[in-house]
Amino acid sequence: MHEASSALTWRPLSPGDARTSADLLNAMEAVDRIGEYYDEQDTLQELIDPYTDLERGSLAAFDGDVMAGFMKTRYQAAPEGVHRIVMDGGVAPGYRRRGLGTRFVTAGVAAAKDLHARHHPALKLAVDVHKPESMAGLPELMTAQGFTPVSYYQHMQHPLGDNVTGTAIPAGLRVEPWSERNDEDFRLIRNEAFQDDPLRAPMTVESWKSKITNQTFRPTVSFLLRDEANGTPAGMLVTMSWDADTAATGVRDARFMFIATQPAYRRRGVAAALIGHALRAAAAEGYDRALVEADSESPALKVYERAGFTPKLRFVSWALDV
Repeated sequence: MHEASSALTWRPLSPGDARTSADLLNAMEAVDRIGEYYDEQDTLQELIDPYTDLERGSLAAFDGDVMAGFMKTRYQAAPEGVHRIVMDGGVAPGYRRRGLGTRFVTAGVAAAKDLHARHHPALKLAVDVHKPESMAGLPELMTAQGFTPVSYYQHMQHPLGDNVTGTAIPAGLRVEPWSERNDEDFRLIRNEAFQDDPLRAPMTVESWKSKITNQTFRPTVSFLLRDEANGTPAGMLVTMSWDADTAATGVRDARFMFIATQPAYRRRGVAAALIGHALRAAAAEGYDRALVEADSESPALKVYERAGFTPKLRFVSWALDV
């Protein structure tokens, strides 16, 4: 742990900060214990996101070569109704309780206003922050800056092994593994399935490639269900896995990042079938555990529980209407 210095250097982030960003996030993990580790490639992927304007929408504090904290925003490409800008960030343990968090949040809101004015000025603006409920000092910081909690997300885990139960593929549907040929079907299902979710704007092709089919994507544990009669894609499941997590813990996780069903195919067991199929595939490929996140108010929570997932950690989505 580094001693706090009174003289910090402040500047926007750059792709060259990938290594020191990973060091900061891993130092935070050692204290906050949310199960997220990073390597340089992971943080670089975030820094080169096509919808992250580092010059206008980020800020970092450095104590020499050590990153003491940072803030980064991400604007939306195609928002509908409300332009929701996501703000992320953190402060290294040795630099906490010095007011850095307040400065980063204030700067993040100002950056969000600037980016909103440049990209979607005709829409309403909201700033979102998604963090673990257990993070010390977070409620006080968010409340003081005018944010309110709007939703809660349960992180759940499945031990795989002999605990995998099977669910039959619904009649009239067939399962397909991900491929370059059906990749666009995966993206469209995601967008259509979450079209009524105010926190999930449609993902563009560029955003899909940057956030989903990057180095953490696991195509052999990602599946689509298709209607055999007319070829319509009915649902999909996307799996990702972080090598940095495995290196740090020795546990290889299969994270089910998206499980989505087209509206016309709901209440037919599509999600349960996809989950069962992916659990078996993950177990067969040697994964130690499967992870999923679910809105605490969503009926999907019961689907995951029936599949054998149990609660692990709860996250909070804080929002500020600007």
